[in-house]
Amino acid sequence: MKVVVDGQEKNLLAVWYEDHVVKLVDQRKLPEKIEIFEAKNTDDIAHAIKDMLVRGAPAIGVTAAYGLAMAKLNKEDMDAAVDRISKTRPTAFDLFKAIKFMKENNFDLNSARRYSNEISGRSKRIGEYGNGLIKQGSRILTHCNAGALAVVDWGTALAPIRIASSEGKKPFVFVDETRPRLQGAKLTAWELQQEGIDHAIIADNAAGYFMKKGEVDLVIVGADRIAANGDFANKIGTYEKAVVAKANNIPFYVAAPGSTFDFSISSGDQIPIEERSQEEVLMIGQNRLGPAESKARNPAFDVTPNEYVSAFITEYGIFRPQELSKVRSLMSSDLFMR
Repeated sequence: MKVVVDGQEKNLLAVWYEDHVVKLVDQRKLPEKIEIFEAKNTDDIAHAIKDMLVRGAPAIGVTAAYGLAMAKLNKEDMDAAVDRISKTRPTAFDLFKAIKFMKENNFDLNSARRYSNEISGRSKRIGEYGNGLIKQGSRILTHCNAGALAVVDWGTALAPIRIASSEGKKPFVFVDETRPRLQGAKLTAWELQQEGIDHAIIADNAAGYFMKKGEVDLVIVGADRIAANGDFANKIGTYEKAVVAKANNIPFYVAAPGSTFDFSISSGDQIPIEERSQEEVLMIGQNRLGPAESKARNPAFDVTPNEYVSAFITEYGIFRPQELSKVRSLMSSDLFMR
């Protein structure tokens, strides 16, 4: 991920291991400043995931992998460490994929590094396949953040856009603000600005307006868990974007690595949906939005049925929902994804 710090361009990963600690870009502080959080034990890792210092299913998985390796080096109780980390965010399947991978590899630090490198490399391949869907000057809508911050590098939904931009296609991105945590306005827009990619932040409620006006050519989003039939969970508000896209004959793509596919569940009805604190809806910073007596509901994700998905962009290629058996077959012969 390219960032400009004090006028100098640098490469920065979202998560890495260094000097006996797990280091993460504290996404709560962006875009105002780049601050690195140092996790020194399992409690710090759980805090980083639960309190959304790190966001995005693949990045959560990498954080868990490094956290478990660190726990072993710290000689912590590994059963307790696994239990603590596994309870942080129930929807993101990458979290459980990473835990399984680390268990099978004896919580080895080199295995955690391999997990991180694999996820990053696969995200680049997602970008290369997805780039083929983007034409010169394509106008793309995205929801939530699925850039390098949500992976380790490259991203999922933003990876095709990055590569298209590097090839001179000059894509334009409509960035949904993504209430209530504003991941689009704060994180996606920041990543696009760092890359010099033209974009505009829009209110979540405005996406349908621009789609109906014919100003959106395609939609690309990420995912937190994908069921065997192609139903998928993503940040709250994704479902309505998919419905409006289909009503306006706009292609709707989901970019995700194999680690996000949960073939153990048949449909989205089985995906657990995290509900977060009502304060995230009722407050912006220290300012309360509604009456003191008002309550709020705050599901962090929704489930989009497969009928609204044009195709999934993966590291194996691009597949329609009815072709996901091919993805499952490819994953079964992929030693990393087994």
